[in-house]
Order: sequence, then C-alpha cells, then structure tokens
Amino acid sequence: MPIEELVRVGNILPIVRWGEPVMHSPTREVTDFGSSLQTLLADMFATNAAANGAGLAATQVGVDLAVFVFDCDDAQWMRRVGLVCNPTVTFAQRRSRRFIELDEGCLSLPGAFVETMRPDYAICRGQDQYGDDIEIIGTGTLARCLQHETDHVNGLVFADRLPHKARKELHARHERVAHHFPIDWPASPATE
Repeated sequence: MPIEELVRVGNILPIVRWGEPVMHSPTREVTDFGSSLQTLLADMFATNAAANGAGLAATQVGVDLAVFVFDCDDAQWMRRVGLVCNPTVTFAQRRSRRFIELDEGCLSLPGAFVETMRPDYAICRGQDQYGDDIEIIGTGTLARCLQHETDHVNGLVFADRLPHKARKELHARHERVAHHFPIDWPASPATE
C-alpha cells in the first residue's frame, strides 16, 4: 500500500510500556512484505498519530518485528512521513559529527522527557513497505527519531543511553503524570 493510504486506514492500538519483554529484546527481521505487514503499518501510523508521536516502532505495539513508522519535521521544518523495515543507522564521519542535547521522550513512557545527547544527522537504510531498498537522510527531529526508533528494533529504550541520574529523573517525571495515561492509551485518550 502507498504511504498515503497507510496513514488513512489503520486502527489505533494500545502502546506497550517499558518493562514489557518485547521492549527490551532485539526484533525479528521483516521478510514477509504482504498484507499482514501492511495492516500492521497502517495501525502503527494510526497509533502514532493518536499519540501525537514523532515515530513508533512495532515493539511499541507488542510486535517483535524490525520496523518503524515516522511523522516528524527535519531541520528545515519539512514534514517527513515514512517507514523503515530492517533499519540500520549510520552517522557523519567523526570529524564532522555534531551532537545536540534536546528533550527526548518515548510513547512507551508517556508524558516524560529529559535532555538527551544525539548526533544531529543520521542516515537510515532498510526497506520500504514493498521490500525495496531505501535510504533516508535525517536532520533535526527526523535524525533523532531515526536513531530512537532504530534503537527500539534493537531492544533499547533511550533511557539505556542516559547516565543514572538522568534515568532516575526521567522515571520520576513519568511517575508524576502516569495516572493521566490509561493502560490502553492512546486507544483510550489521556485524561487531563
């Protein structure tokens, strides 16, 4: 299915929280690009939109497949919408690599953000929804999203990259607002 259709036809699924085994284990490679993958992708786009997310990995809806969707801006404020199956991320050469510290959050730990250092440029390679090779060059929020979602398919959550003190603060921030997010959020909306 074309992306324009995938973003229109999905159902909103509950988002899996940190601590569930699927969130902390490497995923299986996508090898079947048939109708079940297309349904999953459509549901992931719908779920990401309902949660107002920048991106969402299959692990976040309880599926251990190496795929994620994204809908966010790049450094030029251009909206970028897409997906990557079997992603790998590479960065600029060490001499020209720049790091930026920005607030980062995760839909699987809703409502909590903490400053996280990441490269401001990333190249993500993988396959599209048909199994064709793709390469996405990310800057701005898109670069951060490509890194964050690729971490998910590798069994990492962004807190795994934080120092102990920042990790504790992130969890404390989540605990303060967790009661606003029902267990089946965003299928059920957050409360005020």
